[in-house]
Amino acid sequence: MRILLPPSETKSFGGSGAPLDVEAMHFAEHHGMTSLRRDLISELSALCAGPAAPAAKALGLSEKQAPAELEANAELLSAPTAPAITRYTGVLYDALDFGSLTKARKDRARSTILVGSALFGLVGADDQIPHYRLSASSSLPKGGTLRSRWAGPLTEAVADFGEELVVDLRSGGYRALGPVPGAVTVDVVSVLPDGSRKVITHFNKNYKGALTRALVSSRANIDDVKSLRRAASKAGIDLAAEGDNARALTMLLHEQ
Repeated sequence: MRILLPPSETKSFGGSGAPLDVEAMHFAEHHGMTSLRRDLISELSALCAGPAAPAAKALGLSEKQAPAELEANAELLSAPTAPAITRYTGVLYDALDFGSLTKARKDRARSTILVGSALFGLVGADDQIPHYRLSASSSLPKGGTLRSRWAGPLTEAVADFGEELVVDLRSGGYRALGPVPGAVTVDVVSVLPDGSRKVITHFNKNYKGALTRALVSSRANIDDVKSLRRAASKAGIDLAAEGDNARALTMLLHEQ
């Protein structure tokens, strides 16, 4: 099983790891992936080392956000690193609460979780990365959308998954960077007392973080949709499906 998570705009600063080494990251054996990572790092750091106003505009940064984020981007190759699973912060990662997992569950999380990234493509949970700021909708001076630039490298990388079960919890923008054919997706909806349903938006990431925690905490061998739903159910999470082999699941939150 692989679980693909979205990144977070907010990330921790600092770290105790050595500077970034793209050759040590997941999928480094794919030349296209490593080459594009290097190109984007170079373009982003050069952009942010220049005039602040155009860089902030390209990255969608507010006046308050810009100083720290631009400085971090300018120092991508010299900044300290930290494991991706602790670098990313925010609602989903708070719900996952990696730090409170047992050693066995942490090991399963490290071997299972990959994070979508506009800068790195797909990041392993234990990949050492610096603080950075780049979203899927950002535009870099070289031109071309990040979606078009990642299409080839990510298509090649996700082919490595083969027949393995992939639970794709990435948001739409990051899913578009590298679609995984046949992946399981999960929508979160609230079931009202009258039986009607309402899509959850604000707390969507919280519930996906809770689902991720449940899956990496399970001792079961999760290798198909049926075992996935069973593991979630044991954690009190209701994943509905239109059929036994359906790949589009719905997390049902029953309101009283």
